[in-house]
Amino acid sequence: MQESKLKSFNYAIGMFGTSIPINMLKTYAAIFYVDRLGLTTPQWSLVLLIYTFIDAIDNPIYGFFSDRTRTRWGRRRPWLVIGTPLLALGLIGFYSPMEFLSGNSLLAYAMLFYIFTGTLDSVINANYGALFPELFRSDASRAATNALRQAFQLVAMIISIALTPMITSAIGFQLTAIIYGILGGVVILYMALTSREVRMGEEEPKPELWHSLKSLFINRKFWIAGFANAFYSAAMSLVLASMPFFVKYRLQIPDSQATMLFASVLLIAIGCVAIWARWVKKFALIPVWRAALACLAVAFVPLYFANSLVTAMVSSALVGFGFAGVITTMDLIGTKIMDEDTRKYNLRREGIISNALGFMNRLNGLFTSFAFFLVFKLFGFESGLNPGTQPGNASRFLLTIFPTALMIISFAFSFFIDFKNNEPAPVNPPGHPELFP
Repeated sequence: MQESKLKSFNYAIGMFGTSIPINMLKTYAAIFYVDRLGLTTPQWSLVLLIYTFIDAIDNPIYGFFSDRTRTRWGRRRPWLVIGTPLLALGLIGFYSPMEFLSGNSLLAYAMLFYIFTGTLDSVINANYGALFPELFRSDASRAATNALRQAFQLVAMIISIALTPMITSAIGFQLTAIIYGILGGVVILYMALTSREVRMGEEEPKPELWHSLKSLFINRKFWIAGFANAFYSAAMSLVLASMPFFVKYRLQIPDSQATMLFASVLLIAIGCVAIWARWVKKFALIPVWRAALACLAVAFVPLYFANSLVTAMVSSALVGFGFAGVITTMDLIGTKIMDEDTRKYNLRREGIISNALGFMNRLNGLFTSFAFFLVFKLFGFESGLNPGTQPGNASRFLLTIFPTALMIISFAFSFFIDFKNNEPAPVNPPGHPELFP
Protein backbone atom coordinates (compact mmCIF):
# COMPACT_ATOMS: atom_id res chain seq x y z
CA MET A 1 0.00 0.00 0.00
CA GLN A 2 2.82 2.39 0.93
CA GLU A 3 4.64 1.57 -2.33
CA SER A 4 1.44 2.18 -4.28
CA LYS A 5 0.97 5.59 -2.69
CA LEU A 6 4.60 6.50 -3.44
CA LYS A 7 4.14 5.39 -7.05
CA SER A 8 1.07 7.62 -7.37
CA PHE A 9 2.88 10.54 -5.74
CA ASN A 10 5.98 10.22 -7.93
CA TYR A 11 3.87 10.27 -11.07
CA ALA A 12 1.21 12.75 -9.98
CA ILE A 13 3.68 15.45 -8.90
CA GLY A 14 4.84 15.60 -12.50
CA MET A 15 1.66 17.52 -13.29
CA PHE A 16 2.89 20.26 -10.97
CA GLY A 17 6.08 20.52 -13.01
CA THR A 18 4.44 20.44 -16.43
CA SER A 19 1.82 23.02 -15.44
CA ILE A 20 4.13 25.73 -14.08
CA PRO A 21 5.81 26.82 -17.37
CA ILE A 22 2.86 26.44 -19.73
CA ASN A 23 0.43 28.23 -17.43
CA MET A 24 2.64 31.28 -17.28
CA LEU A 25 3.10 31.17 -21.05
CA LYS A 26 -0.56 30.81 -22.00
CA THR A 27 -2.05 33.06 -19.29
CA TYR A 28 0.24 36.08 -19.46
CA ALA A 29 1.51 35.99 -23.03
CA ALA A 30 -1.29 38.24 -24.33
CA ILE A 31 -1.24 40.74 -21.49
CA PHE A 32 2.57 40.92 -21.69
CA TYR A 33 2.92 41.44 -25.45
CA VAL A 34 -0.38 43.21 -26.25
CA ASP A 35 -0.96 45.39 -23.20
CA ARG A 36 2.65 46.08 -22.19
CA LEU A 37 4.77 45.84 -25.34
CA GLY A 38 2.25 47.09 -27.92
CA LEU A 39 1.51 44.16 -30.20
CA THR A 40 -1.99 44.55 -31.65
CA THR A 41 -4.78 42.05 -31.11
CA PRO A 42 -4.75 41.08 -34.84
CA GLN A 43 -1.00 40.41 -34.57
CA TRP A 44 -1.50 38.28 -31.47
CA SER A 45 -4.35 36.50 -33.19
CA LEU A 46 -1.91 35.65 -36.00
CA VAL A 47 0.59 34.19 -33.50
CA LEU A 48 -2.08 31.90 -32.07
CA LEU A 49 -3.32 30.89 -35.51
CA ILE A 50 0.10 29.92 -36.89
CA TYR A 51 1.04 28.13 -33.67
CA THR A 52 -2.14 26.06 -33.86
CA PHE A 53 -1.34 24.75 -37.34
CA ILE A 54 2.28 23.97 -36.47
CA ASP A 55 1.13 22.20 -33.33
CA ALA A 56 -1.33 20.16 -35.38
CA ILE A 57 1.54 18.82 -37.50
CA ASP A 58 4.12 18.13 -34.80
CA ASN A 59 1.88 16.45 -32.20
CA PRO A 60 1.28 13.12 -33.99
CA ILE A 61 4.95 13.00 -35.03
CA TYR A 62 6.18 13.37 -31.44
CA GLY A 63 3.84 10.63 -30.26
CA PHE A 64 4.85 8.32 -33.11
CA PHE A 65 8.57 8.64 -32.36
CA SER A 66 7.94 8.19 -28.63
CA ASP A 67 6.01 4.94 -29.20
CA ARG A 68 8.80 3.59 -31.41
CA THR A 69 11.60 4.56 -29.04
CA ARG A 70 13.50 1.63 -27.52
CA THR A 71 16.28 2.48 -25.07
CA ARG A 72 17.68 1.01 -21.87
CA TRP A 73 16.01 3.93 -20.04
CA GLY A 74 12.56 3.31 -21.53
CA ARG A 75 10.43 4.93 -24.22
CA ARG A 76 9.29 8.09 -22.46
CA ARG A 77 12.13 8.98 -20.09
CA PRO A 78 14.67 10.13 -22.75
CA TRP A 79 12.16 12.55 -24.25
CA LEU A 80 11.31 13.94 -20.83
CA VAL A 81 14.92 14.37 -19.74
CA ILE A 82 16.04 16.03 -22.98
CA GLY A 83 12.94 18.16 -23.51
CA THR A 84 12.65 19.59 -19.99
CA PRO A 85 15.64 21.99 -20.01
CA LEU A 86 14.69 23.17 -23.51
CA LEU A 87 11.17 23.95 -22.27
CA ALA A 88 12.61 26.05 -19.44
CA LEU A 89 14.88 27.95 -21.84
CA GLY A 90 11.95 28.63 -24.18
CA LEU A 91 9.86 30.12 -21.37
CA ILE A 92 12.72 32.35 -20.24
CA GLY A 93 13.39 33.50 -23.80
CA PHE A 94 9.74 34.34 -24.44
CA TYR A 95 9.60 36.73 -21.50
CA SER A 96 13.04 38.25 -22.22
CA PRO A 97 12.61 40.20 -25.49
CA MET A 98 15.28 42.76 -26.33
CA GLU A 99 14.24 46.36 -25.70
CA PHE A 100 14.94 47.49 -29.28
CA LEU A 101 12.33 45.09 -30.74
CA SER A 102 9.10 46.63 -32.00
CA GLY A 103 6.51 46.17 -34.72
CA ASN A 104 7.19 43.23 -37.01
CA SER A 105 10.47 42.31 -35.30
CA LEU A 106 8.68 42.02 -31.96
CA LEU A 107 5.96 39.97 -33.65
CA ALA A 108 8.56 37.59 -35.13
CA TYR A 109 10.32 37.22 -31.77
CA ALA A 110 7.07 36.51 -29.91
CA MET A 111 5.96 34.00 -32.55
CA LEU A 112 9.31 32.17 -32.55
CA PHE A 113 9.51 31.67 -28.80
CA TYR A 114 5.79 31.01 -28.36
CA ILE A 115 5.97 28.21 -30.93
CA PHE A 116 9.27 26.86 -29.55
CA THR A 117 8.01 26.76 -25.97
CA GLY A 118 4.62 25.39 -26.99
CA THR A 119 6.09 22.57 -29.05
CA LEU A 120 8.40 21.52 -26.19
CA ASP A 121 5.35 21.48 -23.93
CA SER A 122 3.75 19.09 -26.43
CA VAL A 123 6.75 16.77 -26.20
CA ILE A 124 6.72 16.78 -22.40
CA ASN A 125 2.97 16.35 -21.95
CA ALA A 126 2.60 13.65 -24.60
CA ASN A 127 5.20 11.47 -22.91
CA TYR A 128 3.89 12.28 -19.44
CA GLY A 129 0.32 11.50 -20.48
CA ALA A 130 1.36 8.26 -22.21
CA LEU A 131 2.74 6.94 -18.91
CA PHE A 132 -0.61 7.26 -17.13
CA PRO A 133 -2.58 4.28 -18.53
CA GLU A 134 0.60 2.19 -18.52
CA LEU A 135 1.49 2.73 -14.87
CA PHE A 136 -2.04 2.52 -13.44
CA ARG A 137 -4.17 -0.37 -14.61
CA SER A 138 -7.46 -0.25 -12.71
CA ASP A 139 -10.19 2.40 -12.85
CA ALA A 140 -9.86 2.87 -9.08
CA SER A 141 -6.10 3.50 -9.19
CA ARG A 142 -6.50 5.79 -12.18
CA ALA A 143 -9.23 7.82 -10.52
CA ALA A 144 -7.21 8.17 -7.30
CA THR A 145 -3.95 9.06 -9.06
CA ASN A 146 -5.68 11.45 -11.45
CA ALA A 147 -7.34 13.25 -8.54
CA LEU A 148 -3.90 13.63 -6.93
CA ARG A 149 -2.22 14.91 -10.06
CA GLN A 150 -5.06 17.35 -10.73
CA ALA A 151 -4.60 18.63 -7.18
CA PHE A 152 -0.92 19.16 -7.98
CA GLN A 153 -1.92 20.92 -11.19
CA LEU A 154 -4.20 23.27 -9.28
CA VAL A 155 -1.45 24.07 -6.77
CA ALA A 156 0.81 24.85 -9.73
CA MET A 157 -1.92 27.08 -11.17
CA ILE A 158 -2.17 28.99 -7.90
CA ILE A 159 1.54 29.73 -8.16
CA SER A 160 1.91 30.27 -11.90
CA ILE A 161 -1.43 32.01 -12.47
CA ALA A 162 -2.94 33.40 -9.27
CA LEU A 163 0.29 34.61 -7.64
CA THR A 164 2.04 35.69 -10.83
CA PRO A 165 0.61 39.27 -10.90
CA MET A 166 2.03 39.88 -7.43
CA ILE A 167 5.35 38.21 -8.25
CA THR A 168 5.86 39.99 -11.57
CA SER A 169 4.97 43.31 -9.94
CA ALA A 170 7.81 42.72 -7.49
CA ILE A 171 10.55 41.13 -9.65
CA GLY A 172 9.40 41.43 -13.28
CA PHE A 173 8.42 38.89 -15.91
CA GLN A 174 11.94 37.81 -16.85
CA LEU A 175 13.05 36.76 -13.37
CA THR A 176 9.66 35.16 -12.74
CA ALA A 177 10.08 33.07 -15.90
CA ILE A 178 13.55 31.96 -14.76
CA ILE A 179 12.20 30.84 -11.38
CA TYR A 180 9.19 29.06 -12.88
CA GLY A 181 11.31 27.38 -15.55
CA ILE A 182 13.77 25.98 -13.02
CA LEU A 183 11.06 24.95 -10.55
CA GLY A 184 8.97 23.19 -13.17
CA GLY A 185 12.00 21.53 -14.74
CA VAL A 186 13.30 20.07 -11.49
CA VAL A 187 9.91 18.51 -10.71
CA ILE A 188 9.50 17.04 -14.20
CA LEU A 189 12.94 15.46 -14.00
CA TYR A 190 12.13 13.99 -10.57
CA MET A 191 9.00 12.41 -11.99
CA ALA A 192 10.82 11.06 -15.05
CA LEU A 193 13.58 9.47 -12.99
CA THR A 194 11.30 7.86 -10.39
CA SER A 195 8.40 6.57 -12.54
CA ARG A 196 9.07 3.00 -13.68
CA GLU A 197 7.63 2.33 -17.11
CA VAL A 198 7.06 -1.07 -18.68
CA ARG A 199 10.01 -2.51 -20.61
CA MET A 200 9.53 -2.93 -24.35
CA GLY A 201 11.82 -5.44 -26.05
CA GLU A 202 13.47 -4.76 -29.41
CA GLU A 203 11.64 -7.76 -30.88
CA GLU A 204 8.22 -6.36 -30.03
CA PRO A 205 6.32 -4.71 -32.89
CA LYS A 206 6.60 -0.97 -33.27
CA PRO A 207 3.60 1.09 -34.35
CA GLU A 208 3.63 2.18 -37.97
CA LEU A 209 2.82 5.82 -38.69
CA TRP A 210 0.32 5.29 -41.51
CA HIS A 211 -1.55 2.51 -39.71
CA SER A 212 -1.63 4.54 -36.49
CA LEU A 213 -2.98 7.64 -38.21
CA LYS A 214 -5.51 5.61 -40.18
CA SER A 215 -6.81 3.84 -37.06
CA LEU A 216 -7.19 7.16 -35.29
CA PHE A 217 -8.91 8.71 -38.29
CA ILE A 218 -11.63 6.05 -38.25
CA ASN A 219 -11.94 6.07 -34.44
CA ARG A 220 -15.22 7.88 -33.80
CA LYS A 221 -14.67 8.10 -30.04
CA PHE A 222 -11.29 9.76 -30.54
CA TRP A 223 -12.86 12.55 -32.61
CA ILE A 224 -15.80 13.08 -30.27
CA ALA A 225 -13.66 13.19 -27.13
CA GLY A 226 -11.08 15.32 -28.94
CA PHE A 227 -13.56 17.97 -30.04
CA ALA A 228 -15.25 18.03 -26.63
CA ASN A 229 -11.84 18.60 -25.06
CA ALA A 230 -10.87 21.21 -27.67
CA PHE A 231 -13.93 23.39 -27.04
CA TYR A 232 -13.52 23.05 -23.26
CA SER A 233 -9.81 23.90 -23.47
CA ALA A 234 -10.55 26.92 -25.62
CA ALA A 235 -13.03 28.16 -23.03
CA MET A 236 -10.56 27.83 -20.16
CA SER A 237 -7.69 29.25 -22.21
CA LEU A 238 -9.79 32.34 -22.82
CA VAL A 239 -10.67 32.58 -19.14
CA LEU A 240 -6.99 32.51 -18.16
CA ALA A 241 -5.88 34.90 -20.89
CA SER A 242 -8.73 37.40 -20.46
CA MET A 243 -8.93 37.55 -16.66
CA PRO A 244 -6.17 40.22 -16.43
CA PHE A 245 -8.03 42.28 -19.06
CA PHE A 246 -11.30 41.84 -17.13
CA VAL A 247 -9.68 43.03 -13.91
CA LYS A 248 -8.16 46.09 -15.55
CA TYR A 249 -10.93 47.20 -17.91
CA ARG A 250 -14.20 45.85 -16.47
CA LEU A 251 -13.64 45.88 -12.71
CA GLN A 252 -11.11 48.74 -12.94
CA ILE A 253 -9.07 47.56 -9.98
CA PRO A 254 -5.27 47.12 -9.69
CA ASP A 255 -3.75 44.39 -11.86
CA SER A 256 -2.38 42.59 -8.82
CA GLN A 257 -5.94 41.88 -7.63
CA ALA A 258 -6.31 39.40 -10.48
CA THR A 259 -4.67 37.12 -7.93
CA MET A 260 -7.90 37.15 -5.91
CA LEU A 261 -10.03 36.04 -8.84
CA PHE A 262 -7.64 33.32 -9.94
CA ALA A 263 -7.42 32.12 -6.34
CA SER A 264 -11.22 31.94 -6.14
CA VAL A 265 -11.26 29.56 -9.10
CA LEU A 266 -8.29 27.43 -8.09
CA LEU A 267 -8.83 27.07 -4.34
CA ILE A 268 -12.42 25.96 -4.88
CA ALA A 269 -11.22 23.59 -7.60
CA ILE A 270 -8.66 22.00 -5.26
CA GLY A 271 -11.34 21.39 -2.66
CA CYS A 272 -13.75 19.92 -5.22
CA VAL A 273 -11.46 17.52 -7.10
CA ALA A 274 -11.91 14.84 -4.42
CA ILE A 275 -15.69 15.30 -4.57
CA TRP A 276 -15.79 14.77 -8.33
CA ALA A 277 -13.44 11.76 -8.06
CA ARG A 278 -15.78 10.22 -5.49
CA TRP A 279 -18.73 10.77 -7.82
CA VAL A 280 -16.84 9.02 -10.64
CA LYS A 281 -16.47 5.92 -8.45
CA LYS A 282 -20.11 6.07 -7.37
CA PHE A 283 -21.96 6.97 -10.58
CA ALA A 284 -19.54 5.99 -13.41
CA LEU A 285 -17.35 8.18 -15.59
CA ILE A 286 -19.53 9.32 -18.51
CA PRO A 287 -22.51 10.82 -16.60
CA VAL A 288 -20.18 12.62 -14.20
CA TRP A 289 -18.15 13.98 -17.12
CA ARG A 290 -21.30 15.34 -18.73
CA ALA A 291 -22.44 16.89 -15.45
CA ALA A 292 -19.06 18.61 -15.06
CA LEU A 293 -19.23 20.11 -18.56
CA ALA A 294 -22.76 21.38 -17.88
CA CYS A 295 -21.74 22.93 -14.55
CA LEU A 296 -18.85 24.79 -16.13
CA ALA A 297 -21.05 26.12 -18.94
CA VAL A 298 -23.62 27.49 -16.48
CA ALA A 299 -20.95 28.96 -14.18
CA PHE A 300 -19.99 31.68 -16.69
CA VAL A 301 -23.45 33.26 -16.59
CA PRO A 302 -23.19 35.00 -13.17
CA LEU A 303 -19.64 36.08 -14.00
CA TYR A 304 -21.06 38.14 -16.87
CA PHE A 305 -22.93 40.33 -14.37
CA ALA A 306 -20.04 40.76 -11.91
CA ASN A 307 -19.16 44.42 -11.42
CA SER A 308 -16.96 44.37 -8.31
CA LEU A 309 -14.16 42.28 -6.85
CA VAL A 310 -16.53 40.57 -4.39
CA THR A 311 -19.18 39.57 -6.96
CA ALA A 312 -16.46 38.47 -9.38
CA MET A 313 -14.85 36.28 -6.68
CA VAL A 314 -18.16 34.58 -5.87
CA SER A 315 -18.85 33.95 -9.56
CA SER A 316 -15.29 32.70 -10.10
CA ALA A 317 -15.80 30.16 -7.32
CA LEU A 318 -18.63 28.62 -9.37
CA VAL A 319 -16.28 28.36 -12.33
CA GLY A 320 -13.81 26.59 -10.05
CA PHE A 321 -16.40 23.95 -9.12
CA GLY A 322 -17.14 23.08 -12.75
CA PHE A 323 -13.47 23.29 -13.70
CA ALA A 324 -12.59 20.72 -11.02
CA GLY A 325 -15.13 18.29 -12.46
CA VAL A 326 -13.83 18.54 -16.01
CA ILE A 327 -10.15 18.09 -15.15
CA THR A 328 -11.04 15.14 -12.92
CA THR A 329 -12.86 13.30 -15.71
CA MET A 330 -11.38 14.43 -19.05
CA ASP A 331 -8.09 12.53 -18.77
CA LEU A 332 -9.95 9.36 -17.78
CA ILE A 333 -11.85 9.57 -21.07
CA GLY A 334 -8.49 9.57 -22.85
CA THR A 335 -7.28 6.44 -21.04
CA LYS A 336 -10.46 4.61 -22.08
CA ILE A 337 -9.67 5.40 -25.73
CA MET A 338 -6.10 4.13 -25.28
CA ASP A 339 -7.34 0.92 -23.63
CA GLU A 340 -9.75 0.21 -26.48
CA ASP A 341 -7.03 0.82 -29.05
CA THR A 342 -4.64 -1.59 -27.29
CA ARG A 343 -7.28 -4.32 -27.08
CA LYS A 344 -8.27 -3.91 -30.73
CA TYR A 345 -4.83 -3.74 -32.37
CA ASN A 346 -2.61 -5.52 -29.80
CA LEU A 347 -0.20 -2.58 -29.87
CA ARG A 348 0.81 -0.13 -27.17
CA ARG A 349 0.84 3.32 -28.71
CA GLU A 350 -0.20 5.56 -25.85
CA GLY A 351 2.25 8.20 -27.09
CA ILE A 352 0.67 8.87 -30.46
CA ILE A 353 -2.87 8.73 -29.00
CA SER A 354 -1.92 11.03 -26.14
CA ASN A 355 -0.29 13.43 -28.57
CA ALA A 356 -3.21 13.21 -30.99
CA LEU A 357 -5.58 14.07 -28.15
CA GLY A 358 -3.16 16.87 -27.29
CA PHE A 359 -3.39 18.08 -30.87
CA MET A 360 -7.18 18.12 -30.62
CA ASN A 361 -6.83 19.99 -27.36
CA ARG A 362 -4.63 22.56 -29.04
CA LEU A 363 -7.23 23.22 -31.67
CA ASN A 364 -8.40 25.66 -29.01
CA GLY A 365 -5.88 28.03 -30.55
CA LEU A 366 -8.23 28.45 -33.52
CA PHE A 367 -11.06 29.51 -31.24
CA THR A 368 -8.99 31.76 -28.97
CA SER A 369 -7.41 33.36 -32.03
CA PHE A 370 -10.90 34.02 -33.43
CA ALA A 371 -12.03 35.45 -30.09
CA PHE A 372 -9.19 38.00 -29.99
CA PHE A 373 -9.90 38.92 -33.60
CA LEU A 374 -13.58 39.42 -32.76
CA VAL A 375 -12.89 41.84 -29.89
CA PHE A 376 -10.95 43.96 -32.35
CA LYS A 377 -13.78 43.91 -34.89
CA LEU A 378 -16.70 44.24 -32.47
CA PHE A 379 -15.27 46.53 -29.81
CA GLY A 380 -12.29 48.22 -31.45
CA PHE A 381 -9.89 46.85 -28.85
CA GLU A 382 -6.53 46.96 -30.62
CA SER A 383 -3.94 46.99 -27.82
CA GLY A 384 -3.16 48.49 -24.43
CA LEU A 385 -2.09 51.63 -26.29
CA ASN A 386 -5.42 51.78 -28.14
CA PRO A 387 -8.11 49.87 -26.17
CA GLY A 388 -11.03 51.47 -28.00
CA THR A 389 -14.16 52.94 -26.44
CA GLN A 390 -15.54 49.70 -24.88
CA PRO A 391 -12.62 47.85 -23.28
CA GLY A 392 -14.83 46.71 -20.39
CA ASN A 393 -17.34 45.05 -22.70
CA ALA A 394 -14.52 43.60 -24.79
CA SER A 395 -12.97 41.91 -21.76
CA ARG A 396 -16.38 40.66 -20.59
CA PHE A 397 -16.99 39.14 -24.03
CA LEU A 398 -13.67 37.29 -23.84
CA LEU A 399 -14.21 36.05 -20.29
CA THR A 400 -17.88 35.03 -20.31
CA ILE A 401 -19.83 35.12 -23.58
CA PHE A 402 -17.41 33.29 -25.87
CA PRO A 403 -16.46 30.64 -23.25
CA THR A 404 -20.15 29.92 -22.55
CA ALA A 405 -20.79 29.21 -26.22
CA LEU A 406 -17.74 26.94 -26.38
CA MET A 407 -18.80 24.95 -23.30
CA ILE A 408 -22.30 24.40 -24.69
CA ILE A 409 -20.74 22.87 -27.80
CA SER A 410 -18.41 20.71 -25.67
CA PHE A 411 -21.35 19.49 -23.61
CA ALA A 412 -23.28 18.57 -26.78
CA PHE A 413 -20.37 16.44 -28.04
CA SER A 414 -20.33 14.42 -24.81
CA PHE A 415 -23.67 12.78 -25.67
CA PHE A 416 -22.19 10.99 -28.68
CA ILE A 417 -19.71 8.81 -26.77
CA ASP A 418 -19.87 5.92 -24.32
CA PHE A 419 -17.74 2.94 -23.27
CA LYS A 420 -19.29 -0.50 -22.88
CA ASN A 421 -16.13 -2.35 -21.86
CA ASN A 422 -14.72 -0.96 -18.62
CA GLU A 423 -11.78 -3.37 -18.40
CA PRO A 424 -8.30 -1.86 -18.85
CA ALA A 425 -6.11 -3.18 -21.65
CA PRO A 426 -3.33 -5.70 -20.93
CA VAL A 427 -0.26 -3.98 -19.55
CA ASN A 428 2.08 -5.46 -22.16
CA PRO A 429 0.14 -7.49 -24.73
CA PRO A 430 3.01 -8.56 -26.99
CA GLY A 431 5.65 -9.28 -24.31
CA HIS A 432 6.40 -9.43 -20.63
CA PRO A 433 5.58 -6.81 -17.96
CA GLU A 434 9.10 -5.95 -16.86
CA LEU A 435 9.88 -2.56 -15.33
CA PHE A 436 12.74 -0.17 -15.94
CA PRO A 437 14.56 0.73 -12.76
